[in-house]
Amino acid sequence: MSTTVFPSSTFRPPSIRCSNDRQALFNRIAPVYDNLNDLLSLGQHRIWKRMAVSWTQAKMGDRVLDVCCGSGDLAFLLSNKVASNGKVIGLDFSKEQLMVASSRSFSKNCFKNIEWVEGDALDLPFADNYFDAITMGYGLRNVVDKRKAMQEILRVLKPGSNVSILDFNKSNELLTSSITEWMIDNIVVPAASVYGLSEDYRYLKRSIREFLTGKELEKLALEVGFSTARHYEIGGGLMGCLVAKN
Repeated sequence: MSTTVFPSSTFRPPSIRCSNDRQALFNRIAPVYDNLNDLLSLGQHRIWKRMAVSWTQAKMGDRVLDVCCGSGDLAFLLSNKVASNGKVIGLDFSKEQLMVASSRSFSKNCFKNIEWVEGDALDLPFADNYFDAITMGYGLRNVVDKRKAMQEILRVLKPGSNVSILDFNKSNELLTSSITEWMIDNIVVPAASVYGLSEDYRYLKRSIREFLTGKELEKLALEVGFSTARHYEIGGGLMGCLVAKN
């Protein structure tokens, strides 16, 4: 199998079964993804990501995976958790996002223990029971088969280990869901329009509407075989994090 090697990074040839338009979307927004995250969350996304990593209980020496790693925020946090004798793999289907992550690794205060892999969340290129902890940030909502993605995470996660899945919270509370949609229409899309990406970010509202509630995520995790699952509402109920144990 041939590979293309970048500084501090490896891109494995992918076999991706995903919606082509979603892959193209994340390729387009890659150059401004981090700036928009900071702007739109007022920097709060960094707190939520630290919480998600903490819930994995990753420790020094662990081998960990960040699925749908994007530009690498969770992978960098995991790197400091597992330290120099640990290993982090960041996987994404967007080569452009991975190139941004790779370039950021030179300026981040983290260990040089991260490998970037271009691959499919629905067909993870790893052996069974391979990882001590897994994260997934803002990715489950965007995969075309959420059950299959959860099954794959369970397959590669060691028994007794945790996955932590951070995403927007689909709330049953009318006020919370109304606030989320108002923010998307009046803050997110106008901010994205500065970069010429307003149409790309309009998908957010629809993707949240089509996502699972916290209780539904817990139910899905238990159905595919996780032993425990709990969904935490964070960020005033606007975000949520599913923590499940194999």
